[in-house]
Amino acid sequence: MARQSSATTSKPTVVNPAQRLSAGRLTITITSLGLAIAAPFLVGNFTIFQLTMVLVYAIAILGLNILTGINGQFSLGHGAFYAVGAYTAAIMMDRWGVGYFWTLPAAGTICFVVGFLFGLPALRLEGVYLALATFALAVVTPQLFKLSPFEPWTAGVTGITLTKPDAPFGLPLDQDQWLYLFTLSIGIAAYVCARNLIASRGGRALMAIRDNPTAARSMGINTAGYKSLAFGVSALYTGVAGALGAIVVQFVAPDSFTFSLSVALLVGLVVGGVGWLPGALFGGAFVLFVPNFAEAISKGLSGAVYGLVLILLMYVMPSGLGGIVRAVKALASKK
Repeated sequence: MARQSSATTSKPTVVNPAQRLSAGRLTITITSLGLAIAAPFLVGNFTIFQLTMVLVYAIAILGLNILTGINGQFSLGHGAFYAVGAYTAAIMMDRWGVGYFWTLPAAGTICFVVGFLFGLPALRLEGVYLALATFALAVVTPQLFKLSPFEPWTAGVTGITLTKPDAPFGLPLDQDQWLYLFTLSIGIAAYVCARNLIASRGGRALMAIRDNPTAARSMGINTAGYKSLAFGVSALYTGVAGALGAIVVQFVAPDSFTFSLSVALLVGLVVGGVGWLPGALFGGAFVLFVPNFAEAISKGLSGAVYGLVLILLMYVMPSGLGGIVRAVKALASKK
């Protein structure tokens, strides 16, 4: 009888597609974070300023995504919340001498209250009617900052000029580098909070309301409360973005927050992918760079070039960048 070998034959380790996707996602995340941190030390100050504004717009689009992509409510008025956040930061810094860091929670709180209160009467509206209500909000808000009763705080049409803050604690960073890293840290925190919100019970309730409001009500979900909460949280994100934008640009004026800003944020949401949170960064880049690209091609026809680029992009990516990413993930999981 042959003696059996005591040596065991090692079996090859089988890695399922889900593990490969998880490992690949982790690698991409670490690499992207490393490049984002190194970026302000590799480019000039103007490019740093542009990258910072991309992050600012990404935070605002992230807030809009919570309302539209996660809860299913349509808004054409988020430029108003951006303006309220910007003026909150400007007034606190210029009139009251408050440090720029403390203006962010103040702007977020005020915009949360404004958004929540606006969401209460807007609960009776859906679809096109809700879009018209938010459109009115975007049009009216900049005009309010021009009114004479508010001029002691807003300076009317003249606007408020701010001083760019220096890096704290004697860090060897210039002002643009510090503001970029500061905005990046706020953006990462905002993204993590949004992911946790979606994964929570409240996030599942918001998505249930988006998918089928009647079924959500039958399950005992307070649809009115959650819709108002979604408006408040979305406005909070956009208000913080507005405060950061005021600090970075160093100037606020009513004409800086026209209806076109609300449209730009909505376009950034669609381009990045409705319901896909990482797409906010791509949407922010689109909002900042594509209009500049269109103007560089033709100043007189910049609007036409911008529209053409948007049409082509929607033709190639009808679901935005998020749709392409989801399709790639589906293909990878089948292999």
